[in-house]
Order: sequence, then structure tokens, then C-alpha cells
Amino acid sequence: MLRGWFAIYYREMLVMRRRLPRMLPSMAVSPLLYMVAFGYAMGGQQVVDGHSYVDFLLPGLIAMSTMIQAFAISSEINIARFYFHIFEEFQAAPISSSAYVAGEVLAGMTRAHISVLIIIVIGFPFGVSLAYYNPLFWCGTILNSFVFASLAVGLAMVVRSHADQAMLSNFFITPMAFLGGTFFPLERLPVWIQKPLTLLPLTHASTAIRTSLMKENPGFFPYLLLAVIGALFFVIAVRLVGRSRD
Repeated sequence: MLRGWFAIYYREMLVMRRRLPRMLPSMAVSPLLYMVAFGYAMGGQQVVDGHSYVDFLLPGLIAMSTMIQAFAISSEINIARFYFHIFEEFQAAPISSSAYVAGEVLAGMTRAHISVLIIIVIGFPFGVSLAYYNPLFWCGTILNSFVFASLAVGLAMVVRSHADQAMLSNFFITPMAFLGGTFFPLERLPVWIQKPLTLLPLTHASTAIRTSLMKENPGFFPYLLLAVIGALFFVIAVRLVGRSRD
């Protein structure tokens, strides 16, 4: 198990190291544009829950970026499956389905936390200084990336083409990116919209990450919920990988 998951993870890290000079700017572009357009130009001097809007926005960008970058491991898996047939080699190797999923999920979580560091650096020129040292903040990013990396591995076993992959991203990731408490408090929406949005994992991740960065107590529930959802997605991913091997 140990050697199996590390082999999968090590391969993904070698691929990422080769692409890193292109990945870092691409990870920085969207958060930088959001900070300039929403946080600086549109947000201005607005105050949200006693904090400046840029202080409110940056934790939401961290939650959104960890989701997007963790989920992006599904594209790497599908490139390996459709073009290089590497998944077929994994099928022939003595690597269990759980080891394969663990390696890919850890790779997705690593991508996500590289983006976290980039956003933290981007925040400094805008005067954003939050409690990055808070362990609850890092616990929130770890659980958030675990949820969406596990979801990504499972869905990667379902899709049959890159068109299917893009469709899943449009249906699952894009709505959460804008409606998961990233850019505005959910309390500003009508009550009938707020209720369904509380079912989104990103909503709870945004809450946990934002409150912990602002030295407030996020409570135990968001972390427990993310851990349960992540474990559920992980188990489903293992089952789907096993079915693909069959």
C-alpha cells in the first residue's frame, strides 16, 4: 500500500515539476484579477462583517482555488488515460485501487496548496494580513482539497472524453465557485436560495477558512462535514477505480 500510493504520487510530482514554470503563472492570474477587479476597484472601501472587503475576499479565493486546483487532477488523470494509456499500466501493476486513489488525491492536494501559497503572496501588496499561522486555517484547506481531489478521481473514472470533463466542471465546479460564499456573504441572498447553498461543500470550506483567518471560531461542524464528505468521495473513487480495472 505504502509503495503503491507513493509511486502514483511521485509520478504526478515529476509531471508537475516539468510543468511548474507554466502552472505558477496560470494559478496566479485569476486570483490577481479578482483582487484587482473585485477587491480593489469594485469593493473599494466596503466593509463586510466588520472587515474590509479585500480581507473578506482573499479567504474566499483561497477556498475557491483549493477546490479548482484539487479538482484539476482529474484532467491529469484523463490525459494519462486517453493519450498515454498510463492507467492501463497501473491496472497491470500490483497497485491496489485504494493506493491509486490515495496517490492521485495527494497529488491534487499538493497542487491546491501551491495555489494557497501563491494567493497569500498576492494578498500582501493589497495590504491583506490575516492569521495564516492558525492551524484551523490549514486544516480547512487540507479538508477542502481532500474533498475535491477525491471527487475528481471518481469523476475521472466516469468520463469518456475531455468534452465530458469540461461538462462536469461546468455543472459541479463553476456554480460552487460563485455561489459558495466566495465573493459575498450568503446572507445577502434570498432565504430560499440560501438553504440549497448550505449543501455545497465549498460553502462550509469558505466559512471555516474565512473565520479561522479572521481569528474567529469556525466551530467543529464545518470540519466534520468536510471530513465525512471527503471520506465518502474517497470510498466512491476507490469503487469506481476498481470497476474500471475490471
